[in-house]
Amino acid sequence: MSFSFRTLAATTALVFAGGVALAQENPTVGGAAMSADKNIIENAMNSADHTTLVAAVQAAGLAETLQGVGPFTVFAPTNAAFAALPAGTVETLLLPESKDQLARILSCHVVPTSFLTDELRMIEEAAGPTVLETLGGCTLSLTKGADGFVTVSDAAGNAHRITIADVRQSNGVIQVVDSVLLPAN
Repeated sequence: MSFSFRTLAATTALVFAGGVALAQENPTVGGAAMSADKNIIENAMNSADHTTLVAAVQAAGLAETLQGVGPFTVFAPTNAAFAALPAGTVETLLLPESKDQLARILSCHVVPTSFLTDELRMIEEAAGPTVLETLGGCTLSLTKGADGFVTVSDAAGNAHRITIADVRQSNGVIQVVDSVLLPAN
């Protein structure tokens, strides 16, 4: 049995309704301190590992959205993840005529809620993989492996590992992933 976004939201509300969430120090990403007082774009711009993502978000016209109130969870591929795509892919996607395709791909990295990996553990114990719907209409399936890492399966059936989890932002959460998530087509 899988959990839907509605079930996730209800579970999250129950977890936080009874008390205050414990404050945690944010991890460093791309050599930069991540501030929970800054939004997703402000923090991503400070990460040396996310310059390609920031350029892509700007080229797709999504920067304003990800600076908005949220909450959002962004599964943020690193520069190395973009570099692993076939030669010429990133350059082609950054062209103005590819804006719609780029926006669709990037929207499949954004979930319209704050999702922390601790929530995944609680949900998995109850029912198995967690299913999240993205802003781009993609379905992501998250599981926690025996190695302790969370794996995100995208709509194309590819598995991606969260390498830096739960980077809190003023408008959501960044989950750093090791590869680019893709839509089904």
